[in-house]
Amino acid sequence: MLWSGWGDPAKATGLPAPVRKLLSELLGVREPARPAASFGEVRLNAVALSPLVLADLRRAVGAANVRFDDDARIRHTRGKSTPDLLRMRDGDGSEAPDAVLLPGSHEEVLEVLRVCAHHRVAVVPFGGGTSVVGGLVASRCGFAGVVALDVTRLNRMLSLDAESLVADFEPGLRAPQAEMILARHGLTLGHFPQSYEYATLGGFAAARSSGQASAGYGRFDDMVMGVTVATPRGTLEAGRAPKSAAGPDLRQLVLGSEGAFGVITSLRLRVRHAPAEKVYEGWRFPSFKAGTAALRRVAQEGPMPTVLRLSDEAETMVGLAKPGEIGGFRSDAGCLAVVGYEGEAGDVAHRRERTAATLSEMGGVYLGPEPGEAWAHGRFAAPYLRDALLAAGATVETLETACFWSGIPRLYDAVRLVLSVALGTAGGTGPGSAPLVMCHLSHVYGTGASLYFTVVTAQSADPLAQWDIAKKAVNEAIGLAGGTISHHHGVGGDHREAYADEIGELGVEVLRAVKERLDPAGILNPGILIPEGPPGS
Repeated sequence: MLWSGWGDPAKATGLPAPVRKLLSELLGVREPARPAASFGEVRLNAVALSPLVLADLRRAVGAANVRFDDDARIRHTRGKSTPDLLRMRDGDGSEAPDAVLLPGSHEEVLEVLRVCAHHRVAVVPFGGGTSVVGGLVASRCGFAGVVALDVTRLNRMLSLDAESLVADFEPGLRAPQAEMILARHGLTLGHFPQSYEYATLGGFAAARSSGQASAGYGRFDDMVMGVTVATPRGTLEAGRAPKSAAGPDLRQLVLGSEGAFGVITSLRLRVRHAPAEKVYEGWRFPSFKAGTAALRRVAQEGPMPTVLRLSDEAETMVGLAKPGEIGGFRSDAGCLAVVGYEGEAGDVAHRRERTAATLSEMGGVYLGPEPGEAWAHGRFAAPYLRDALLAAGATVETLETACFWSGIPRLYDAVRLVLSVALGTAGGTGPGSAPLVMCHLSHVYGTGASLYFTVVTAQSADPLAQWDIAKKAVNEAIGLAGGTISHHHGVGGDHREAYADEIGELGVEVLRAVKERLDPAGILNPGILIPEGPPGS
């Protein structure tokens, strides 16, 4: 993956001249004062690990699997949030790990953790490197160095129980490779988040990921039947049956723990039969409020489609901004809902008929397959567009939350207002200084849904400070409006303080107690997830 951006450099996209003109006129975007740094201009600190530590690490995983060359260190620096990319584009490699380790077994991971605990070296578990919440930057305070523990070599399907529809995988297997393996058996996971092309199965579990087809297949944590975790204290295994009443579910200590409690070394996952048919289509609603009511009714009354998402007026306008019409839908009118169905032909037909009746009754207008197919075709392309916008002088970032249906209008309005005020002030006061804030509703449940926001604004003289102001304000607004700080991006370092407020002082104490028991030296991803002080401090 591109070291200073997203994905395959060959797929990078540019901005047409009319789009650049629009950015300038509407948002006040100007070309950056200087070009992005080249790979050779990235500034790295000297390797801090002593020869003794390096010798012990080589014994743990083999000399060839301990790398501290510039290429390895730069490519394991930070994740893919906009602040991460802005720092990399500025040539700031100050948070690069001192070395990159590539263990090949559970036992080697255990030995790495033993060595690092002994020498007080911080360990950052590293999968696809797609974190967008600052989840891959460990605190160096009090440590002799930092290493990235890359699970790339742990990349196999270990077993398949076709009768039970469960499969065992190692954590470093990337999602497309897992799907290719399962396809040979007529199976699928059905997990397709926007990070799909590069993220790993272990990363999905550690971040409690949710895919774009979660309405039909469920979140990734719904798929995890069991995990094996290497910790500095030894091996933790959790999950031995589909469901259990044998005490609290210890899998939940691992799911969403972001490498702070241990390193996932294998996962038992629920799989599904590959769908015989896939249908994606579009519906138009006159307003976001009307569309939200329609999606709520579908979620609560069923049957549930596989994909169910609704763009607000701004996102619809931008997504369909082209001359003419798409499927009879003008780009400047209403809100677009994408509805998808996957499964056996008879089941797809039944769900389409029932859902169409509900959406029509709720004021929806059927637009045909073209909008849905266009979304499905381009659903992994948005991060490439972000790279082009950053290069043009725009700050582009996403954030997401979730709440119950009754709270969605308040949460939606609060986030949009705070982003507009914070970024309008930070970006200037002249014409075109107001940001563009877009949103879609997805990951629907009978009780609520997720709101996913994308904001585009002109970069200020200090875009990192500009976004920091907005991010702190919107985190507070989400809490006050009754939303969760994250539905699927995770906590990382960016949400740690807000997470402390969300779970309360006793909840923080429970997390710290688990951390102390599994990782008494505190070497695993220090500064990530676990709040350091009392809530609000």
